Amino acid sequence: MSQEEERDVIVVGAGPAGATTATILAQQGYDVLLLDRSEFPRDKACGDGIPAGAFKRLYRRGMGDKFEEAKARGEMYPITGMRLMSPKGHVIEAGFPEDDLFSHVMPRIYFDAVIQEYAMESGAEFRAAAVKEPLIEDGRVVGVNARMNGSVKPIRSKVVVGADGVTSVVTRSLRPTSKQHKDTHRAIAVRAYIHDIEIFPGEVEFFLYDEILPGYGWIFPTAEDDEANIGLGMRLDVFRKIHGDLNVFLQQFLALPMLQRRLKRGGDVSNVRAWQLNFGSQKNLQQAYDGALLVGDAAGFINPITGGGIHNAIISAELAAQAIDDALRSGDVSREQLEVYDQLTHEEMWKGMRRSYLFQRMLIHFPWLVDFLVVRAKENHAIVQTFLDKL
Repeated sequence: MSQEEERDVIVVGAGPAGATTATILAQQGYDVLLLDRSEFPRDKACGDGIPAGAFKRLYRRGMGDKFEEAKARGEMYPITGMRLMSPKGHVIEAGFPEDDLFSHVMPRIYFDAVIQEYAMESGAEFRAAAVKEPLIEDGRVVGVNARMNGSVKPIRSKVVVGADGVTSVVTRSLRPTSKQHKDTHRAIAVRAYIHDIEIFPGEVEFFLYDEILPGYGWIFPTAEDDEANIGLGMRLDVFRKIHGDLNVFLQQFLALPMLQRRLKRGGDVSNVRAWQLNFGSQKNLQQAYDGALLVGDAAGFINPITGGGIHNAIISAELAAQAIDDALRSGDVSREQLEVYDQLTHEEMWKGMRRSYLFQRMLIHFPWLVDFLVVRAKENHAIVQTFLDKL
């Protein structure tokens, strides 16, 4: 064995985007090394809501049996509807479209582990390693420097996939500071698990109220026994302008009268974690580089209205694997060859991202629209469907 290791593809980050990319490429016969700083299973700060569209794509990739096993273990809670409350207390209650694969609340400690395990079963090699930086020679990414077993070593590859989340070391190394996400296209969120709240079985809840608009609070049930993922998110520029404190906002959310009445022991809260999000609504962000691509949260494919990124992470993984396969087959991993990925992600996601961002801006400047639309939605099915599409 040579002293310097070399692979076809190194995927940095084993969350949904990275593990799905690794799965597809390994199934196509490529030598894939999947790196993550944590061993699995591991927790990930998130609202834990997984839309049906994401499950459809993962089932098509062959993961259906693994998710059915997780369902049998009680790790997935099926969601068939939603409740949305406006600032003045108006409520929409609506069911999701009937589908063979419902949306689920599935804590990320379970969800991510299923996909990471499947990547290994598909032929990818996994190692717990902290990637310090991409290896760059003559302007081209040729691998990574990774800390394993107490020392940093280089690992070379034909292509590197940055899938290491919002704080991605790959993204920071490749995107100039001037090309990073601006605060108007970012958010900050906090989540916790609560163990004594009355839930509406099978329904996720969204709370739009003045103090955090254009953000929202949520309650996503994780089990039938009065347990839920709760939290809230705000756009980062708004949060900084008011010098916000997420822990205070979380306590204020739980103090809302309609929630206080539902707490059996005053709010048994645990595992509070905060994180940031990068929206997919900022123009002209580069995702393809010489020898590298960015996927999922590392690329910034998060919906500006919902703060959800898992469905888009899976889409970006599929498109990245397609672009990498074409590049490796042609023997050309230059940016010129790989930038088809930028075109594909733009065609697939940009319109929806931009529309959500414009809707978000309307909520900032005209918060009264929320109450108006919620009241109208009770009389107009098309408006209900609009909310379902957004949330």
